[in-house]
Amino acid sequence: MKKLKLALPFLVGMIFLLGSCTKDNPTDTSFTAVQDDAYAESTFDNVTSLTNEAYSLSSNHFKSTEERVFLSSCATVTLDTTAFPRVLTIDFGDTNCLGKDGRYRRGKILVSFTGRYRQPGTIITTTFDNYYVNDNQIEGTKIVTNNGYNDQRHLSWTISVNGIITLANGNGTISWKSQRTREWTEGFSTPHNRWDDVFLITGQASGERANGLLWTRQIINPLEVKLACRFIVSGTVQIKPEGKPMRTLDFGNGECDNLATVTVDGKTYTIHLRP
Repeated sequence: MKKLKLALPFLVGMIFLLGSCTKDNPTDTSFTAVQDDAYAESTFDNVTSLTNEAYSLSSNHFKSTEERVFLSSCATVTLDTTAFPRVLTIDFGDTNCLGKDGRYRRGKILVSFTGRYRQPGTIITTTFDNYYVNDNQIEGTKIVTNNGYNDQRHLSWTISVNGIITLANGNGTISWKSQRTREWTEGFSTPHNRWDDVFLITGQASGERANGLLWTRQIINPLEVKLACRFIVSGTVQIKPEGKPMRTLDFGNGECDNLATVTVDGKTYTIHLRP
């Protein structure tokens, strides 16, 4: 197996600006909506990766813990295999469980499958029971529908999320809704090696902060997600906070690094992606 960096698929994570605006730069460079949207994207997308790994683990597809990307030994996975719909439970316990991807989790992820993940027509519904990631509480519903093969003979899924994130330390809440398509472009023929999996993500989302900040988000160029990298490696997103200029987030040209750019009113800023 290739020795590669641990990844969060799609893992954008929260981001922060390297510089800040001054009185000589009147451009509104508030990145709250960008940060919140990126964190919500990362967190809810990671649920799909956790679910896929847990299902493979419970089906004995992994021969050792070294083949896991996310789940460590402190997570307990159970699967009802008697009939469909099957119910998968990922139980991280009541205290923080450190995953192989460096995130702390506790609580449960509950998943219902009407069929197998790769089977066209399968609907996967995910809910949460007192579930936390890095002490941020995750609530809501995620529905994944297998669309079958597209014109490029790639499997694709429609993903709908209606969720709420309550941030740790009293930092507020993020309400987030999204409708996306996930296309599996590489790694399909090697089911036991998840490190070579590559996905393209398209779609839109909207969010709201507890303080009333609203925004919409549209993926302009597909986001490329590699499980071998903890960051999105390419693609562009436009985020429009209510009453503020459009922000264009560019993840780069395919390199696995934590750098991206945000353009506001024709001015471009370099940012670091936080895993």
